[in-house]
Amino acid sequence: MSQATRPDEPSRAEMRRWRRYLADERAEAAVYRDLARRRTGEERAILLALADAEGRHEAHWMSLLGEHAARVPAVSLRTRILGFFARRFGSVFVLALAQRAESRSPYESDAHATPAMAADERIHQEVVRGLAARGRVRLAGTFRAAVFGANDGLVSNLALVLGIGATGVSATTVLFTGIAGLLAGALSMGAGEYVSVRSQRELLAASSPDPDAHTAVPHLDVDANELALVYRARGMTEEEALDHARAVVAEYDPAVASARAAELRELGAAAEGHEEIGSAWGAAASSFSFFASGAIIPVIPYLLGLTGLAAVVTAAVLVGIALLVTGTIVGVLSGASPWRRAFRQLAIGYGAAAATYALGLAFGTTIA
Repeated sequence: MSQATRPDEPSRAEMRRWRRYLADERAEAAVYRDLARRRTGEERAILLALADAEGRHEAHWMSLLGEHAARVPAVSLRTRILGFFARRFGSVFVLALAQRAESRSPYESDAHATPAMAADERIHQEVVRGLAARGRVRLAGTFRAAVFGANDGLVSNLALVLGIGATGVSATTVLFTGIAGLLAGALSMGAGEYVSVRSQRELLAASSPDPDAHTAVPHLDVDANELALVYRARGMTEEEALDHARAVVAEYDPAVASARAAELRELGAAAEGHEEIGSAWGAAASSFSFFASGAIIPVIPYLLGLTGLAAVVTAAVLVGIALLVTGTIVGVLSGASPWRRAFRQLAIGYGAAAATYALGLAFGTTIA
């Protein structure tokens, strides 16, 4: 990195900006060190290397600030939140926040940051993305079911409650309709998720080679080698498959083949979890629970005894807050803009609810 050159007379605005950068670099280095304490091996080494890089950036701003470096302001709220989660959880959620933070670096447009610093920040984003990707893979199956279940519960039951409520029926009818929708939807989501994940796992298992197929090799006719068809089915040309099959038959060793079969069984057992898909029972339980937790929210006003327009408005507000929260979580974990995801969830949910509410008004009476 090139040596920092301090301007002769930096403006007060520049001094404030440098202090803010210095505070954020120190805090981000602390975040990576906190994360490293919860990791081992290669991940720990990578996180400590990121902390060292932030330390180099810190030194740059300290060089520019000189004696003024002692007056460093409090770090930004974003960085404080990141540090809080890193110290207490150290999960993929924190890595996703760190990825988002690295993507917003202002160094490329700041004349007082070196090109090497701007390049570092861009690469840091990719490094953190790679670390977070491992956790995202583990979360993918169950997390997908959880988020889908919660949002489906929120939107479908809000639409159901508002649509029925707009017809002018009693609050008791709306309440029991909402509870029925909660139970029916949660059971349907849980069952559907179980069948979906279980079927996908069974399809993957059916595609795995049979570890005991080697026992047929000694009995094959080398001149009419059915084994060649196996290799052709796996993508080899006819000539390649035949040559490879003849070599396998000629060099077959029962002890070596048995050892290889044992390895395949171990690999199959290790892959049984299929982390990117998730557990069928885990996905079903998550889907059921999160659908129910989302679907109960539109019913809360009626459980509290509210009726008419007050119940409708309260249900819409509560669901809107919940949709913003789930959308923000999805945005953070995906490394995208949390606000865009949050308002997208809100718009979709309110759009569906507004449509059923309008239908309820059209075919019913008025809200009591």
